[in-house]
Amino acid sequence: MYRTNTCGELRLANVGQTVTLAGWVQRSRDLGGMTFIDLRDRYGITQLAFNMETNAPLCEQARKLGREYVIQVTGKVIERSSKNTKIPTGEIEIEVAELTILNEAKVPPFTIEDQSDGGDDIRMKYRYLDIRRNPVKNNLIMRHKMAMLVRNYLSDRDFLEIETPMLIKSTPEGARDFVVPSRMNPGEFYALPQSPQQYKQLLMVAGMDRYFQIVRCFRDEDLRADRQPEFTQIDCEMSFVEQEDVLNTFEGLLKHLFKEEKGMEFGAFPRMTWHDAMRRYGSDKPDIRFGMEFVELNDVAKGHGFGLFDNAELVVGICAPGCAEYTRKQLDALTDFVKRPQVGAGGMVYVKCNADGTFKSSVDKFYDAEALKAFADKMGAKPGDLLLILCGPAMKTRVQLCALRLEMGNQLGLRKPDEYAPLWVIDFPLLEWDDETQRYYAMHHPFTAPKPEDEALLDNPSRWGDIRANAYDIVMNGVEVGGGSIRIHDRTLQNKMFHTLGFTDESAAAQFGFLMDAFTYGAPPHAGLAFGFDRLCSLFGGVETIRDFIAFPKNNAGRDTMSGSPSPIAKEQLDELKIELKK
Repeated sequence: MYRTNTCGELRLANVGQTVTLAGWVQRSRDLGGMTFIDLRDRYGITQLAFNMETNAPLCEQARKLGREYVIQVTGKVIERSSKNTKIPTGEIEIEVAELTILNEAKVPPFTIEDQSDGGDDIRMKYRYLDIRRNPVKNNLIMRHKMAMLVRNYLSDRDFLEIETPMLIKSTPEGARDFVVPSRMNPGEFYALPQSPQQYKQLLMVAGMDRYFQIVRCFRDEDLRADRQPEFTQIDCEMSFVEQEDVLNTFEGLLKHLFKEEKGMEFGAFPRMTWHDAMRRYGSDKPDIRFGMEFVELNDVAKGHGFGLFDNAELVVGICAPGCAEYTRKQLDALTDFVKRPQVGAGGMVYVKCNADGTFKSSVDKFYDAEALKAFADKMGAKPGDLLLILCGPAMKTRVQLCALRLEMGNQLGLRKPDEYAPLWVIDFPLLEWDDETQRYYAMHHPFTAPKPEDEALLDNPSRWGDIRANAYDIVMNGVEVGGGSIRIHDRTLQNKMFHTLGFTDESAAAQFGFLMDAFTYGAPPHAGLAFGFDRLCSLFGGVETIRDFIAFPKNNAGRDTMSGSPSPIAKEQLDELKIELKK
């Protein structure tokens, strides 16, 4: 056998035993009469000792080993004279009697250490080496543990894990599909699923009652730190349930994950309507770990001759506690921040609430001390606080102020990665208007049911913007980690929804006919939810990017620099697919 033990399990209780270990050379230290090697595998590190006096040829062989050589050793477990309390095996070492080189290794392009000298690009290119480092390895181990916790939790509650197809029909709604040409059907294409949405609804029609799947999904969209072209969802669907059943079930799942993985317990998750979230935080995924809620200031800001405020639809601000001492340089930096194209504000007004009870603002020309005190009173400011104010079109300004609020949260150290604040956001709009195409789109997807009390508004196009969806998102620390809805299970209502979205009967039948036909055979009331598993793992790991929790991720250009994909394919393959590329 290659090994009797792993490199992470031997302790003082094993002293005197003869063992065989195998792994990679982490580092070596030549001390003249002794040579020490740290041997690493997935489970840990064990120190190997080679004695020049007792076995000079073996010690000389050990001195020639390079980093990342794969070796096998046999020897006796002995107590270390100089113990290392930083590793679990630090009280013992192996007095090596036999050494076999299983494979030599080139010098790695970066150090395989917790704090590596390799940048992102080089580590992505040699991802198989990067995974040997503890931070990445431990992330993947944590991901595995969370997947098992999810499976066990859902299985214990009668959910069945059922696989759905990877090659499906393309639908133009939502994000762009990745398409796959069919060789046997020239000119026709499959799509890779953006989610198993229609199939999981069909499983409810099929009577499976409770379904889940930890499933790979694909979206051909621009990438960010929390997006990849392929990603993983915990996808779930339930029959004969209402919104409260869904929220309780999956709130329970998150509580279970927190308790088992992080030893943390939570009470009931707070809930907030979409309209309240936008009004108070300017975001449908607010970070509620800290305050600085929005305060609308139209009544105290207008009528003082300051044109920007007087002509704005909304004047709104936040109170940054203890920041009145910000310098002009710091305030200019905040103004530059909100003016960035990513934020898009035209400028920023500030009011300092000085410790001595006086006020200083960037609009002193228009507002006297009494008027500035009205700002402070309206915003609940105390001496030493700083008021930051934006104005403009209501929704746009709220989104801009959200970016400023999060920036202040970062600057003040209020967004701590080891603190968690889950929140349900409910009652989303069913439809959202797109100025470019001059039409409404489904905010979630066309299978989301409206609130029963708002159903009648579908017959009144002037009120479509007021219709609330029976939809819900689970948000944590400013990140949407999951979302879902009550589904439409009635064919008549589903047809009405398609017409609202601009589908003709023919186009709806062409894209969704199989689902609509299924509804004619008795579809139960059903609902579902999907968690972004990669995002969930990154939150539990305390980092922003999901890339650190995916074994082989793509870069921000959607490329796998390790394998070189995407890449051209041979002309013969194109010919088989009846595809001719334009020159």
